[in-house]
Amino acid sequence: MARKGSSIRLSSSRISSLLLSMFATFASFYVAGRLWQESQTRVHLIKELDRVTGQGKSAISVDDTLKIIACREQKKTLAALEMELSAARQEGFVPKIPKHSDGTETKKRPLVVIGIMTTLGNKKKRDAVRQAWMGTGASLKKMETEKGVIARFVIGRSANKGDSMDKSIDAENSRTDDFIILNDVVEAPEEASKKVKLFFAYAADKWDAQFYAKANDNIYVNIDALGSTLAAHLENPRAYIGCMKSGEVFSEPNHKWYEPEWWKFGDKKA
Repeated sequence: MARKGSSIRLSSSRISSLLLSMFATFASFYVAGRLWQESQTRVHLIKELDRVTGQGKSAISVDDTLKIIACREQKKTLAALEMELSAARQEGFVPKIPKHSDGTETKKRPLVVIGIMTTLGNKKKRDAVRQAWMGTGASLKKMETEKGVIARFVIGRSANKGDSMDKSIDAENSRTDDFIILNDVVEAPEEASKKVKLFFAYAADKWDAQFYAKANDNIYVNIDALGSTLAAHLENPRAYIGCMKSGEVFSEPNHKWYEPEWWKFGDKKA
């Protein structure tokens, strides 16, 4: 009986050792598999990182290359625009003078021509504008040469051409030399649209400016703010800055602000 019990214990011990060895073997295979899988994952991640950053020997796709180039070009363009804007602020908002092939400088283009709409009886308003921001004589010329801003009062003629009102404007202009006198426009509310259109045509023909602007004689322009805003849009061709329509459009002929072409603006709402 003693020998039989000893034999049973020995057999049980061998079975336990065998099971333990099998478990250890399976565990080794499992750990080795996991390590191999993680190493493959690391290799994949490294390759992806190299592909995105452009490092290593991995080649990036054409789409990725174009995106990277576009991003770099945008950064360069933005940096160049910021430098030009900073230089424009220091140099009076006037763009740098380009040169001909022989090295001589071309004519400097004005930044903006401002037409200030005025009427026959508004001399006090014109004097206030001259004193506030436009200047006269040397100061007006300085604004043109240093900042590239040309400002002129725009006015038509009296319904009775050659009367005292017309003569008064001619006398004022002989002293200040800051008018654009439109002889084909009669000073009347219904002629306002025609007056503005003729001003733009006249200004574009006389000055090769970057921008053309319209204001009224009760508007006080911040020249520095205007120059900074316009300089930021020098690279935008045919830029329109402002409000196309404000307030109601009146279609009744007897109304003070009657608009003959009211139908072009849609309904009467603002």
